[in-house]
Order: sequence, then structure tokens, then C-alpha cells
Amino acid sequence: MKGADGRPVHGVILPFVIFTLIWGSTWIVIRDQLGTVPPQWSVTYRFVIAAAAMFAIAAWKRAPLLLERRHWGLVAVVGVFQFCVNFNAVYVAEHFITSGLVATVFALLLIPNSLLAWALLGQRPGARFLLCSTIAIVGIGLLFLQELRRDQASDAAVLAGIGWTLLGIMGASISNVLQATERLKQIAVLTMLAWAMVAGAVADGVLALAVAGPPTFEWTWSYWIGLVYLAVFASALCFSLYFPVVRKIGPGKAAYSSALVPIVAMALSTLFEGYRWTLLSAAGAALAIGGIVLALSSRRPVAAPPPAD
Repeated sequence: MKGADGRPVHGVILPFVIFTLIWGSTWIVIRDQLGTVPPQWSVTYRFVIAAAAMFAIAAWKRAPLLLERRHWGLVAVVGVFQFCVNFNAVYVAEHFITSGLVATVFALLLIPNSLLAWALLGQRPGARFLLCSTIAIVGIGLLFLQELRRDQASDAAVLAGIGWTLLGIMGASISNVLQATERLKQIAVLTMLAWAMVAGAVADGVLALAVAGPPTFEWTWSYWIGLVYLAVFASALCFSLYFPVVRKIGPGKAAYSSALVPIVAMALSTLFEGYRWTLLSAAGAALAIGGIVLALSSRRPVAAPPPAD
């Protein structure tokens, strides 16, 4: 795999596979989190635990545990957009539409990631990258039609769910592109993530108090096992793998993980929930995977700006 400058980047494939597979499993788990506990409080609990796990990982890896004062504001912005706006929007979206439809819409993350990287970082997508991305987007569209047919919600609920998902996409995209800026690259990833999750957890808690009132708990094994899984594995572990990949290969390419996630989710649903593939969903999966493989193997996917003198 190659980076934003077209040069080979090592140590990307394995973490890419790991966080894609884990994130592909989270949609079903998130669905189980929706019930007694308002989604805003579930997100808050998730990132309180995730922040603690992230500090433990940073200490284990001997990363710095303190931020320089000049970095606090930018790290807080990352935390609010990634761990508050993004996740609260996704959790609320799953109140309206199925997790499969949310995952499929979220696969469009590659579009704002690529456009923002072009606008803010000068990483202009090449012709082959755009062609392959178009193929993948067509595949995502077919998956979207399949999931839309399966969704039993009303038209109003579907529109609300898609709207919340799009808000989540924008929150994630802003955070993703900030990861590729030179200023954030000066901060160790684990240090940045630990404090960003703290900022996100604080913002989550304030939002939860304002929207849902005092904290609510659900004392069931399934809820807390799912919460710990989402916090430790899907958040602390996956983001500690994902953000270094964003910094290495750029937000456009990294976002292809989100295009593979609904396929992973459907595969897991086939194994555990009896999901039945149709010609439409199979064609969509084939196009999405094919476009992604071609894009990731492109020699010049992005035209990077010349280095500063």
C-alpha cells in the first residue's frame, strides 16, 4: 500500500484488516446498547472506559502522558467531532433505521474525507483513484438499496436515520482530515487519542445531561460486556491502529475501511443472524471490494503538494 505521496508504506495492511473486522462487528453490538439507557449516556460510558484504556495503552507503550499547552485546543476539537458528534449521531440513527443501513450509509465517509483532504491538505485525488472510488460508491449504492428494502421503518424514520448518519460522517471526516495535518502529526498518536477521548467523554456527558437528564444504568451482563467491547476493542484498540494509518496513507484511502465495514457486518449477520444474500447485495459487495482493491493498489492515488523549502 502507498501513502499520500505515492511512496510505499509498510505496516499498514495488518492494522487496516484488524480495525475493519472489529468495526464490522460493532453495529450489531451498538443495537443491543439501545434500550433502557439513553444513547447519549451509552456513548459517555463508552468513552470514559475507552479513555482509561487509552491511557493504559499509552503508559504501556511509554508514550508521553501530557500534552503541550499549544496542542490542547486542536486535540479537543478532534475529540468533540470524533468521539461526541460522530458517535452520538450514529447511536441516535440506529433508533430510526437498521444497523445495516446505518453502516452502509456510513461507507460514504470516503467522499468527504477525499474532498476535505483535497481542500485542506492539497491531496488532490488522481484519475484512477476517482474511477476506482466511483466503482466502490456504485457498489455501496447497491448495498444501500438492498438494506433499504429490508428496513421496515417509515419514510420519515428512514430520512431521520440517514440524516443523523450523515451528521456522524461529517464529524468523523473532520477529525480524520485533522489527523493528517502537520500540527497534529507532531503529537504522539497515543497521547493525542487519550486526551481526545477525555475531551469527547466530557462533551458526551454534558450533552447527555442536557438531553437525557441524570445518568441511567442497565445492570445486565449483555449491556456491560458489549459496552466494554465497544470501549476497549472498538475504540481504544481500533483508533490506536486507525489514526496512524490515516497519517501514513491519508484520510481518503483510510476511509475505504468504512466501505468494507458493511460487507463485514453482512458476513457476520450471515453467520449469526441468518442474513440471506441477494443478487443485488452480492453485486454491490463485489463492486465495492473491487473498487477498493483497485484504488488501494493505485500507484499514484493522490497528488501531494511539493515539500516546503
